[in-house]
Amino acid sequence: MKPTLTTPTPLRTTRQTAESTSDIREQIRRRAHELYEQRGREDGHELDDWLQAESEVTQQTAEGGSPME
Repeated sequence: MKPTLTTPTPLRTTRQTAESTSDIREQIRRRAHELYEQRGREDGHELDDWLQAESEVTQQTAEGGSPME
């Protein structure tokens, strides 16, 4: 039996990685702003909002979900 040849998965370029990082950062920023607005635009919770948004976005990304819009 002949061995099966497979095509290697191309590595991501630095540009692709930077773009995907920028996309994720933008999703986090948007979600953090949504949380701020849901709280009634109450100041003083920026870090809490960012960390919550980061958790949600990274979990969704890890599960292979679609990006948050």
